[in-house]
Amino acid sequence: MSDTECRTLWVIFMSDIRNFSIIAHIDHGKSTLADRMLEITKTVEDRKMREQYLDQMPLERERGITIKMQPVRMEWKSYILNLIDTPGHIDFSYEVSRALAAVEGAILLVDATQGVQAQTISNVELARSLNLKIIPVINKIDLPHARVDETTYEIRNILGDAEIFKVSARTGGGVLGLLEAIVREVPPPNNLEARLPSGSRASLGARALIFDFDYSLHRGIISHVRVFDGDIKKGDRLRLFASKENFIVGEVGFFRPELRMSEKISAGEIGYIVTNIKEAKVVRVGDTILDPTQKPLPGYKEIKPVVFSSLFPENQNDFEELRRSLERLKLSDSSLSFEEESSGVLGRGFRCGFLGMLHLEIVVERLKRDFGVTTIVATPTVKYTVKTRKGILEIYSPHKFPEAGEIIDIEEPWLKVEILMPPEKLSSVMKLLQEHEAVLGETRKFSESRISLAVEMPLRELMRDFFDELKSSSQGYASMNYEFLENRPGDLLRLDLLVAEEIVPAFSKIVPRIKLEDEAFRSVEKLYKIIPQALFSLKIQARAGGRILASRTLKALRKDVTGYLYGGDRSRKMKLWKKQKEGKKRLQEEARFTIPADVFVKMIRK
Repeated sequence: MSDTECRTLWVIFMSDIRNFSIIAHIDHGKSTLADRMLEITKTVEDRKMREQYLDQMPLERERGITIKMQPVRMEWKSYILNLIDTPGHIDFSYEVSRALAAVEGAILLVDATQGVQAQTISNVELARSLNLKIIPVINKIDLPHARVDETTYEIRNILGDAEIFKVSARTGGGVLGLLEAIVREVPPPNNLEARLPSGSRASLGARALIFDFDYSLHRGIISHVRVFDGDIKKGDRLRLFASKENFIVGEVGFFRPELRMSEKISAGEIGYIVTNIKEAKVVRVGDTILDPTQKPLPGYKEIKPVVFSSLFPENQNDFEELRRSLERLKLSDSSLSFEEESSGVLGRGFRCGFLGMLHLEIVVERLKRDFGVTTIVATPTVKYTVKTRKGILEIYSPHKFPEAGEIIDIEEPWLKVEILMPPEKLSSVMKLLQEHEAVLGETRKFSESRISLAVEMPLRELMRDFFDELKSSSQGYASMNYEFLENRPGDLLRLDLLVAEEIVPAFSKIVPRIKLEDEAFRSVEKLYKIIPQALFSLKIQARAGGRILASRTLKALRKDVTGYLYGGDRSRKMKLWKKQKEGKKRLQEEARFTIPADVFVKMIRK
């Protein structure tokens, strides 16, 4: 039987399709496992193979993390294996949930040296809520400090008495057996329509879930989809449900992992659809592509940003270039939101919404690498609901936060946080939680070597280097996961930083009243250490509630204007010193100090 005949039969007999994803914490070997699968199934030629093959962005390869999910279709024996490689960071949890909604099975990958992490439990609950077949896998069993038995106990603690596979993604050991388990245990597409003959499926009307998308300058938005009903082929007239946009299909196909055109994609399959739509805001992750006679798939929701920061071009002449760059970046990142704003000191810029701090860092780095635009990043913040004498305001920018005398009531978002750690690290972690205003909850035994601690805390405190401090205080042994609770009252004030007696809006932040003086002193000291000297002295101040809370003066650069003189009367030197002093005074009155872009980036980091 020819390859063409085999592929035709595979499309008709959906019982031979296995759709699955790999879910794991960061750095547990997810991309390396995907590499071994690509090699064993010969999806990628040996001469083209490289590490982290599915991570297409240079930034992903440098950081060793998956930022953008990547599907791939593998043909092995008589089966079609559709893998969706998902991001591991919690910032992208909604995209992961949509990817899991497109498959029937999930490989839960756990590092034998690190064990189950807090986010691992979150991933399991997400997969369970979607009724996926979960295959637990322990990776890195070849390392000398692997804790295989203990990791097995931890997995069984959350999954019960399940069969656990042990592999080394680096060497390939055990991966062949894992592929056989995927074929054996992951169910084929479970909707009735997928088991009908091809002609019958088409009469039911097409319906597909968008779990990701890309952009082509010539072909517009290319939607990555899982087809649930019917067949989709070139020339079909379909509709995007959420945005109410109609379009004609320009092309369909599969991921190998590059785009491979086909005649059609059918129910049960994962592939792509060229929409020819040029507007990024029209296509959204989680939306349904459907025949107008069909109903949408459940579970769609708008992605809402949780962290906000203003981005300003380092050079105001690059403002339009920054706008174009953000628009182009949004074509491949629907979760990014932005609107124009203006600052008296920094000029025109954009108020941007992000899914988290990692998402913010990635966007700033991609603007610089992909588009050559260097930005000034304002202090990140969250959304506050402020009741004032003039009405209720939703505040995204710290420098727009009202003065204390105008505020009647403030509400801020709170989180439920779960932390896994060794018992001996409890005291140091508890001290850290107290510093970050956390409300302690239940503590329970998770395994022989780890405990689980539930706490509640404000989102703004999570952004204040909490994750890095947690790793530091636990010597790297603690992990965390969080979910949103609700808005709660807060006692907060705006803290402004002034440089040369002028407010810098990018440095403004919203701080609890009880921490105001400590934060003022810390911010002034930090800025004092990283800001470069000028030709005149710089006064650095922190102000809140109409009071100056901290102040430092950065001395001017000193130039030896008398260095070329040898001997002679001292009065000549004194003339030069006096002239220099008058010049510096005049410069301080007339000149305007420009803060370098790297200072803004350093201020948002610890």
